[in-house]
Amino acid sequence: MTTDIEPILLTEIDPAGYAVLTLNRPQAMNALSRALMTEIAETVDRLAADPSVRVLILAANGRAFCAGLDLREIGAGEGSLGSGKRTADPVAALNRFDGPIIGAINGAAVTGGFELALACDVLLAGPGARFADTHARVGIAPGWGLSQKLSRTIGPSRAREASFTGNWISAEQAAAWGLVSRVVPAEELLPQARKLATDMLGTLPEMLRRYKAIINDGYALPFGQGLALERERATAFNSQVKAEGVEQRREAVRERNRGA
Repeated sequence: MTTDIEPILLTEIDPAGYAVLTLNRPQAMNALSRALMTEIAETVDRLAADPSVRVLILAANGRAFCAGLDLREIGAGEGSLGSGKRTADPVAALNRFDGPIIGAINGAAVTGGFELALACDVLLAGPGARFADTHARVGIAPGWGLSQKLSRTIGPSRAREASFTGNWISAEQAAAWGLVSRVVPAEELLPQARKLATDMLGTLPEMLRRYKAIINDGYALPFGQGLALERERATAFNSQVKAEGVEQRREAVRERNRGA
């Protein structure tokens, strides 16, 4: 007799050009076990190599988005901090994906789960979404960018308050601070994420990748250097567009879309 085992990560590829990855450990609040981290990293890298997938949606089943690292696994010496084995890095994989990533945050995103959310380019939140950085409470140092990304997203004073206390940031507060784009009804969270993905796919594919790259690369630089980088890339790209002809490029894109 065989028993079906529920996948810990659900993957759906929509013909429109986006994929939905759904964390599926609801009984464990989608805590990041070694297996789940490996599954996320390998799946994202596989989708990154698929030219038909240009946008990702990261979602979760259950009442939480992600409770962070699996502390039970770590306590048993089997998790990413206790085994001594190299663990796949889901955030690094998300950073390698060159298209937009939309996070559909349905519930609690805690510590490592907060970092997973911050690896997304745009966040939509359900009314039950909330965020907490509990690194200082549990005694684990952030290693996926939270200490740097959060202050750049909501400002250093708010980020310090959140990280020094471990207190919750509600969905409404996250929207007011610019951490999430907007709060939508729970039943509309994934439909709104899908609509946003479709809107993004209505742009020119090459421009979508380039725009993400210039925003992210420039944001990591001082403002003046970011402006210089924008000018440098714009000059090179626009010269290429002029040489090829704008209308010819658009027609090539239309033809490619018709054949997709």
